[in-house]
Amino acid sequence: MMARQGLSVILLERETFPRDHVGESLLPASIPVLEELGVLPAVQQAGFLPKYGATMVWGRQNEPWSWYFRETNRQYPHSYQVWRPQFDQLLLDNGRVHGVDVREGHQVRAVEFCDDGPSRVHFRAGDGQEGVVHARFVVDASGSSTLLSSQLGLRCWDPFFQNLAVYGYFTEGKALPPPDQTNIFIESYAQGWLWSIPLHTGQTGVGAVVDSQAGQKVISGRGLERFFSEQINQAPHTSKLLRDAQLVSGPFVVKDWSYSSQPVVGDNYILVGDAACFVDPLFSSGVHLALMSGVLAAAYVTSALKDAALGQAAKTVYQDLYFREYSHFRELAKLFYSSNRTVDSYFWEARRLLGAEKDFSPRRAFIQAVAGQSARGYERAVLERGQLPADFISEIGEIQGERTRRSAEAAAALSGSGKAVPLIYQLVPVLSEGVGVERKPVLGEGEFRWGYVLTTPDGPEGTECSPLVAALISQMKEAATVESLLENLKRHFSGMTPEKLEKDLLTTISILYTDGAIDQLKGR
Repeated sequence: MMARQGLSVILLERETFPRDHVGESLLPASIPVLEELGVLPAVQQAGFLPKYGATMVWGRQNEPWSWYFRETNRQYPHSYQVWRPQFDQLLLDNGRVHGVDVREGHQVRAVEFCDDGPSRVHFRAGDGQEGVVHARFVVDASGSSTLLSSQLGLRCWDPFFQNLAVYGYFTEGKALPPPDQTNIFIESYAQGWLWSIPLHTGQTGVGAVVDSQAGQKVISGRGLERFFSEQINQAPHTSKLLRDAQLVSGPFVVKDWSYSSQPVVGDNYILVGDAACFVDPLFSSGVHLALMSGVLAAAYVTSALKDAALGQAAKTVYQDLYFREYSHFRELAKLFYSSNRTVDSYFWEARRLLGAEKDFSPRRAFIQAVAGQSARGYERAVLERGQLPADFISEIGEIQGERTRRSAEAAAALSGSGKAVPLIYQLVPVLSEGVGVERKPVLGEGEFRWGYVLTTPDGPEGTECSPLVAALISQMKEAATVESLLENLKRHFSGMTPEKLEKDLLTTISILYTDGAIDQLKGR
């Protein structure tokens, strides 16, 4: 994406592709990014299995249950189960097509930041030769190696997700019964949980997630392969699917994966994907966060190199947008772990949140998102199938009930006709405390641009809004009737017809009232 903007981009890749990599299960949110990159047709033609949802043994019951992307995402009802050596090769080749200077077998050793000029990126080539690349900007996409985060001391470990994973690939594994045969299958058991991902190669990727400290102790005593086999045997549904299967690759172990870096952007560097943070494999969020942050980072670098002032302002925006998505997955994973009541063991007790626990860092914002039926899908599943802390359920119910009530009130107040119409014009919308509009960088076509952002106490990072909404919020800071608001907006937006402007004004007021940005609709 940076190369398409006319920048000179060198990619130093440690491995020579194709290479092995775990993380095969994509989310629908990745599809529009692949489309924007121009690589979606190649992905569609690669033969990857479509992923329509997830089948799980989790929550209040011991039998498998399923949910589907189409329930909450009509535009993208499926994603893909990809074979990463092939999928990543497609992405790398797509970079070359768009003008990126790709250098495989080049391992970056360190980055030397210079105050008086470009940074120096030190690398070692496959033939052992040392070299240096001079760059105005460094994008760290080094994955879990976290090169810059480690070099600059930015990484913070997550105290909640202290897990490790052992995974491998099987042939001759059985599929779930239709219509779930291409779903990811997740099964909780006493010591943790297992994933099973069917692949178009005929293999099945299987991984066991267990407590890091306890798992390392057992592995050191029994060996990795025996440990992996014992975990699978504890899960009745997974072991049945793998009864006649043969392990053909692995097992491999991954540990110490839950972390974040602060900050993730500086004057001449930016962190993306796993180089910046990683939550947990439960929701297949790793590739999604990597692709999303890649889009944001490309826009940020492009903007920063064109306009220093815009770049400085966009730093905070990049970090806020990235961590809003990261935090959502983190809090959702915490909630999912705490909601599982299918088994009792040390692993699950250590990961269950007490009813009074308030450690959801963006708790209110997360609950608002869940109550609003987010399109990710997992939120709905955990609400329906999990056994949640009582106070969490109470807050969800309160917000959903409040939204329903306010939506009905807005409809009644703003949909009058005939003699009731003048009453609408005399209503005075009153903003809630802490609601405002800021002029901030917003994501445009391949770069950031100046725009307007609606901020609230529950969403301080803000949500992009139109100039009409920005003007409306600004005018509502003074007590003003709907009639006076409309007249003022007519002067600012003379290009809109009065009928269209009035319709947009009433719709906006209704939405803002339902969401709580408008506290009252006072009558005169």
